[in-house]
Amino acid sequence: MNAWSVILRSLAAIALLAYPALVYFGMSSGSPRQVSLVLLLVMAPALILRLRKSSQQAVRGLVAVPITIISILLIAAALDGTNYILATPVAANVVLLIAFGSTLRRGTTVNRDNREQPVMPMIERFARLQNKDLSPDKQAWCRMWTWLWCAFFIANGTTALLFAMWATMKWWALYNGLLCYGLIGIMFATEWLLRRRRFPDLQKPRASR
Repeated sequence: MNAWSVILRSLAAIALLAYPALVYFGMSSGSPRQVSLVLLLVMAPALILRLRKSSQQAVRGLVAVPITIISILLIAAALDGTNYILATPVAANVVLLIAFGSTLRRGTTVNRDNREQPVMPMIERFARLQNKDLSPDKQAWCRMWTWLWCAFFIANGTTALLFAMWATMKWWALYNGLLCYGLIGIMFATEWLLRRRRFPDLQKPRASR
């Protein structure tokens, strides 16, 4: 990974995390079109780079999130509309819900080698990036937490929609730029703590080969 790639990815990550704050401060001094164009200039190059290098099937479905954000920003820039910008967190949660929920169906899918394999829950895909051998209990744990994340996306997306429709810009930015990330952190911390208690073997260091 070269320096430009690192810079672009870093800028995109910062822009996504600071999106509500950027919108809040941008809208107080500029138009929706100007804010959308600035965000596009920051995120679009990294998105293109990410699409070109998206080779891991486990995370490929999540590329739809930045694609959705870019699409909404293009519409906001073309129509100079504030509502489209405010709807971005809602759309992101909808896309994540679809990405996670689609992996909970029973059945098989075709992998890159044109071979059928069981549909794998999203959390299990992430887990197998670290450990390819998962016991049935751990697979069930991953499926349960995929369901829990789906419930979180429904609740978070609904809240973001309510704030977009009826709250002031300040409260919209506060929820989507601070409180939302706090809730996500609580989800990660809770899963991590419960996983360590449920599977004590994960705390044991691996024997060196």
